[in-house]
Amino acid sequence: MTTVISPPTREVLSDCVRTATAAPSLHNSQPWQFRIRGPRLEVYADPARRLPVLDPDGREQLISVGAALFTLRLAIRRAGHRSDFELFPDPDRPDLVARVIATCPSPVTPAIEALAAAVPHRHTNRYPFARSEVPAAVLDRLREAAGREGARLAGTAPAGRDALLRLARQADRQVQERPGYREERTRWSPPGPRPDGVPRGATGPADAWETLPIRDFRESEAMWTAPSDHFEPNPTILILATGADQRSDWVRAGQALQRVLLTATWHGLATMPISQPIEVPSVRRLLIDPASGLTVQMLLRIGYGRTVGRTPRRPLTDVLLPTGRRTYRRR
Repeated sequence: MTTVISPPTREVLSDCVRTATAAPSLHNSQPWQFRIRGPRLEVYADPARRLPVLDPDGREQLISVGAALFTLRLAIRRAGHRSDFELFPDPDRPDLVARVIATCPSPVTPAIEALAAAVPHRHTNRYPFARSEVPAAVLDRLREAAGREGARLAGTAPAGRDALLRLARQADRQVQERPGYREERTRWSPPGPRPDGVPRGATGPADAWETLPIRDFRESEAMWTAPSDHFEPNPTILILATGADQRSDWVRAGQALQRVLLTATWHGLATMPISQPIEVPSVRRLLIDPASGLTVQMLLRIGYGRTVGRTPRRPLTDVLLPTGRRTYRRR
């Protein structure tokens, strides 16, 4: 007797895509598009949503798309199917980042349930955290999460943490001096309702002690003054790194980042990626010992913080491409 395996329906896969859009992205640019072809899903980077000033090489865009790819895989698994994926499957279509195929049905484990349940609760938290240490057992879980996606997550001793934060503040100042930076930031700081970008309520205050480089999303210097607050003096900073620095490594870093963020969320932690020191090549090279053979892809601040609201997301109709020829929706 032959067993027929039914793939997920298009409606189920559309729901999985909708879940994938909850992934984090630079300036909440949501630089992804998807196409469903039977049991296959194509994941694209949308060049119209790249940030050329902050991200001229598209590294952070591919990290964002990688985070969406992991969330898509998780959603398919939560729907009761396993999946396989291939990165950059078509050399003639460089923006086709991954092709995912839903495969055999599989029972949903408690671990998958927990990780999937964290998706709607994961938000970048730019507010002060409590002065409480993160338990070593939880840090071990986060390192394990990164390792499962082929990346490395390392903690920092106090001296190393302070050095990293000095470099991060230096990089933040350099980034702000780039031509076109303020215009690009303004583009992603919507003054009113919009389905993307970072609204004022998600920006958080400035650090009165100037320890942390909190990204300033004020849409106009003349419109309002950012409040300040005292952040935790000894933040927990983690380093996410990969063994190389190719496009596939950027996608791998994004998948690892999202698994780490969701694991942290499930454990009640607040999280804030810190990307400024990676956006300045001269600073990025100083973040890790070259003898390690690793390349830093992101710094991550974690701790126990206040509940914050989610940033907006584009509707499914904006990110789900028709089955036919691909077209971009430009803003």
